[in-house]
Amino acid sequence: MDSSLPQFKYYLGCDHAGFDLKEVIKTYLNSKNLIVEDLGVYTADRCDYPDLAAKVAQEVAKNNNHRGILVCGSGIGISIAANKFRGARCGLCHDDYSLKRALEAYCNIISLGGRVIGDKLALSIVESFVAKANYVEDEKYKEVMKGIALIEEKYYK
Repeated sequence: MDSSLPQFKYYLGCDHAGFDLKEVIKTYLNSKNLIVEDLGVYTADRCDYPDLAAKVAQEVAKNNNHRGILVCGSGIGISIAANKFRGARCGLCHDDYSLKRALEAYCNIISLGGRVIGDKLALSIVESFVAKANYVEDEKYKEVMKGIALIEEKYYK
């Protein structure tokens, strides 16, 4: 990794349907000597994802050098829950194109579907997310983000 880049901390969270994939992702991130904190769950026992999404979203929103990776069965529900938190921008990623678009939208959290994509594709997405964690700088997306920030200011006081 380029030592001139900021050191990001990666928070992981999942429900029971995403547990196995989260463990694969955690092993990968640890192998790259990245700062990783697993916020749960720690078994494949049945659970609901909103609490895990909340834990990750709150931690990521606290610091611009934090990133999150969430996994549930489809990636959809956990991303919806994460996006309820001011400062959390979670994009559902199921291929390299959706990750590119998530980065253009300044997503600081990605969600993956443990029942939708395989380990190899998931690790490719995570690898790109880590490599491009500084976002894509494009003026048209900066303007869009200003609009999102205005919504947060107006409705999330």
